[in-house]
Amino acid sequence: MKITKDQIIGFIWQHVLLLFSMFFMTLGVALCVRSNLGSGVISSIPMSFTLAGEAGITPGWTIGGYTNIMNVILVMAQILILRRRFEPIQLFQLLVGFVFGCFLDINMWLTSYLPYDTLVCQIIAQLMGATILGCAVAAEIRCGSVTMPGEGIQVAIACVTGKPFPIVKIMVDTTLVVLAVISGFCFFGSWPWTVVGPGTLFAMFYVGYVVKLVNPHLGWFDRLLAYRPGFRRYIYGLARFIYPKKEG
Repeated sequence: MKITKDQIIGFIWQHVLLLFSMFFMTLGVALCVRSNLGSGVISSIPMSFTLAGEAGITPGWTIGGYTNIMNVILVMAQILILRRRFEPIQLFQLLVGFVFGCFLDINMWLTSYLPYDTLVCQIIAQLMGATILGCAVAAEIRCGSVTMPGEGIQVAIACVTGKPFPIVKIMVDTTLVVLAVISGFCFFGSWPWTVVGPGTLFAMFYVGYVVKLVNPHLGWFDRLLAYRPGFRRYIYGLARFIYPKKEG
């Protein structure tokens, strides 16, 4: 099959928008972590190991570094679960997961300058983080590329077991949270409230609500995805494509 120039440009543009979506996803995750009210589900285990690293118990890697390790483990688990049904294209999850980890470290640095010294500031950080994360997830889904490793393992389990995806998602999310709590007890001998706290439970439900709320209003993002950048039409064409003139 011959690949056209338009298809190549479309593929590149699709993944440029995916990168922007992932950047804001990690910004949301970083704000949730910084709130100290409990990190998001996907970052709970990496955060636990990062805190242990700061205490000299584990290697002193960043949360992004531990996220990369967890993503590799999740992709390997998909291969073991799906076996011959695992599609080689899904190895692209490793690259996507690596970029996610790098963006997470960048946003952890960017958000380190904000105040989190009062409960009000912590609640605002958690609410902003979960809202940004939900909006970014909705955009990431629209990009239609390979899934993140955390979502890929859920799809793999649902495919093999035949269980509905929402049920599998709850099972996987619960497992990750339980493992984060267990790691906290192993490292510090107590419940890691800054890792798994009320904010974690809030984000589990609120992020999904935001995705559902935002989805019907992403027509502009669909038009942006359909846009094909070109040097001659870029400046005026992009604005015209996102904000088309109303008829009548």
